[in-house]
Amino acid sequence: MTRAHVLDLVGLVVRLLLGGVLLVAGALKVGNPLGSARAVQGYDVMPFEVAEYIGYALPWVEVVIGLLLVLGLFTRTSALLGALLMAAFVIGITQAWVRGLTIDCGCFGGGGQVDASETKYGQEIARDLGLALCGVWLLVRARTAYSLDRFLFGDAKERT
Repeated sequence: MTRAHVLDLVGLVVRLLLGGVLLVAGALKVGNPLGSARAVQGYDVMPFEVAEYIGYALPWVEVVIGLLLVLGLFTRTSALLGALLMAAFVIGITQAWVRGLTIDCGCFGGGGQVDASETKYGQEIARDLGLALCGVWLLVRARTAYSLDRFLFGDAKERT
């Protein structure tokens, strides 16, 4: 097994990890757009009308990016968007923590006010930072094993 093959397999793992999490998180919220909107509103950083639009759109954005990553299609672009989403989530959770809000992140459904003992800000930030690093890995090295990019476009697209 060559070094390049090992790196391709590492890329596969991080691609499936980031894509799988986004796909599951979005799929769990797609059926409850109002709940997703209320979860976004819980962060208390924008007017409800804006939070409503973001809450309705976010699950679908997560599903599309997650699906593209799982399939390995447009990997670099999908990884960039996934990493930016994770960075936005880290910023959102951090500002809620700093401001003393006691909310569920709504990352996998749910969301809204919770008891202070139920918040998990540190774990959620660590998880999302790890997932953002998966996106960064794929930005640097988009070439992964078993990707549609490789099947459809060959290795040339992944080197650029």
